[in-house]
Amino acid sequence: MEMRGVVININYHGAVVRLANGALAAVPPAEATTHQALFAESLREHKALPFVVKRGGKHPAAFLSREALQADSTPAPRLTDPVFEERMNAYLRSLAEEGSPDPEAFFRKKPTKRRLK
Repeated sequence: MEMRGVVININYHGAVVRLANGALAAVPPAEATTHQALFAESLREHKALPFVVKRGGKHPAAFLSREALQADSTPAPRLTDPVFEERMNAYLRSLAEEGSPDPEAFFRKKPTKRRLK
């Protein structure tokens, strides 16, 4: 059955959800790690998520419903910025024109330790 609930705890063994009717349900570890960002947001902001609850054994188990997974499919951010790329290329060209410093110069000028007698 589908029911909304709020994540109240996330740990190594999964997560704990308080369902709309007040009951607690356990989320398996694989489910909790797969949707960790959604669960952390629900825990932090007390945001209700739709769960599919399966009753079996002593405690009910909750799994995130397809509705929540489809709502989370936000487009990925753009990782390239043409203005930044042009500035970076100009900077790298200026370094190439100047000539790179000798990488071993730092070690040659390094003072040695003096021994106390």
